[in-house]
Amino acid sequence: MRSRIILVALLMFILLDVIEAGTISRMLCKQSSQYKCYTVKAHDSWESLFSNSGLRDLVMRINRINIPLYRGQQIAIPVNQYYSDLLDHSPLPRQIDPPHRKLIYVSINPAVLAWGAYNSAGNLVAWGPAVGGRGWCPDINRGCHTRTGNFTIYSKQGAGCVSTKFPVPRGGAPMPYCMFFNGGFALHGSYQVPGYNASHGCVRLFVPDAKWLNQEFVGGERNVAVVIDD
Repeated sequence: MRSRIILVALLMFILLDVIEAGTISRMLCKQSSQYKCYTVKAHDSWESLFSNSGLRDLVMRINRINIPLYRGQQIAIPVNQYYSDLLDHSPLPRQIDPPHRKLIYVSINPAVLAWGAYNSAGNLVAWGPAVGGRGWCPDINRGCHTRTGNFTIYSKQGAGCVSTKFPVPRGGAPMPYCMFFNGGFALHGSYQVPGYNASHGCVRLFVPDAKWLNQEFVGGERNVAVVIDD
């Protein structure tokens, strides 16, 4: 009976992950005149659809995806493709109450999935895609949702950062430009940002974003505030 309950729970969490996949793209396609919707065909790739690397990067960020495209997938494309500034597409406010120190705000809400870097005056200076922990992690047989709350970056490493735990049992998963905010959990770069929460509890970012945050925003400081919200 216990194994049956675990199996049902696992299937439910997998179904939720599937439902979450593409949430951003579908929402933008349906609700905003700023975007047009495209259904991916069998032989499409990011490179074949967007030969311009800047536009390709913009569309990937808007859809919160840096993994290969698949047939039938819907992606949102800006109507004014060549006149778009990334900050214009931010799902986060351009201005917040002054935090009086640097702040990285992360929303793991399936309809947002983004991080924003705010200066001490509360101005948004950069943003990008972010995904957190998935509902269920079968390799550890439990839920692995990212903990929400207020934290501080207390340690960071460079391009060679790796997990000491995952994949189980020996670790070694790449976590480039990791910035630890809660125990062994970190903001870090990943080439597996799929447009839905998919990690073991860390916050995955595009690798260039993690590098920028690590080297330019956090810099030599170890007291940058982090707010994780769902």
